[in-house]
Amino acid sequence: MTERPSLAVELLSNLKGVRLPETPLVRVENPSFSTRRSEDITADLVLIMGGPEHAFHAVIVEAQFDRSKEPRQLARYAAALWLMQRCDVTVLVICPNRKDAAYYATPIESGLTGYRLQAQVLGPDDIPPIIDPKLAAEHLELAALSVMMHGRNRKVVETFTAAIRDSKDEDRPKYYEYAYNMSAPETRQLMEEILMSSTYWPVYSPFAKEHFGRGKAEGKAEGKAEGKAEGLAKGILTTLAFRGLEVTDDVRARISSCTDLAQLEAWLNRSYTTPTVEALFGEDGETAGSEGDRAC
Repeated sequence: MTERPSLAVELLSNLKGVRLPETPLVRVENPSFSTRRSEDITADLVLIMGGPEHAFHAVIVEAQFDRSKEPRQLARYAAALWLMQRCDVTVLVICPNRKDAAYYATPIESGLTGYRLQAQVLGPDDIPPIIDPKLAAEHLELAALSVMMHGRNRKVVETFTAAIRDSKDEDRPKYYEYAYNMSAPETRQLMEEILMSSTYWPVYSPFAKEHFGRGKAEGKAEGKAEGKAEGLAKGILTTLAFRGLEVTDDVRARISSCTDLAQLEAWLNRSYTTPTVEALFGEDGETAGSEGDRAC
């Protein structure tokens, strides 16, 4: 058939009754699928139901904030995963915008005979805005989705932030990062604004991580040049000032003159969440003081 590729078309048409387009153009193409050019073959999240030896079902999760992804790409994801896992596949698309949700809810005609994908779409009408602190604290996963769907509502973000603060769930950093990463840029900005204006600043928030890392980096850089203690002190003072906490001359002198590296590290860690400067030193009963506190 390599010499006469039209033979395969004739066999399908004449012997199997398969209706194919009428065209004299039939050509031999490179048979290696691994060399096909591809711009994006990575989904946001893939879940497999079943053990490593036998998958019962697979779920592909995609978060879409606009209509930039070609819907047929979702059909491609599902087909590729079906080939890999040899099980049925469901595609779940999460869209904070109603128009985008309607767009991806339309059945996807792949163009391949018999293959028509219907994605399951989760939009703003499926997740209510959660503004009940108790409900948010008990269901952080739903509260995180609520932020993603209704993050332009300040009350929703405030409720979620309070739930993260009060929850004892050890996975709360993951829920915060999940809500942040899956939200639109304006919602992320609102999350940072609310955290910065409160006395609670979780060190696992993306914004806090950035400044925490900066303080650590400054400490190491200064440690090589002028002394690690000076660098750590600078990181503490910068964080306190950035959070809007009043740094008096006495406080500045106390921090700057401390040479106990362990104590400075402890103060730097506290500086991201301490409600007051006094609490940083353990002097108002909210943060226990240590030997290092008294030494500096």
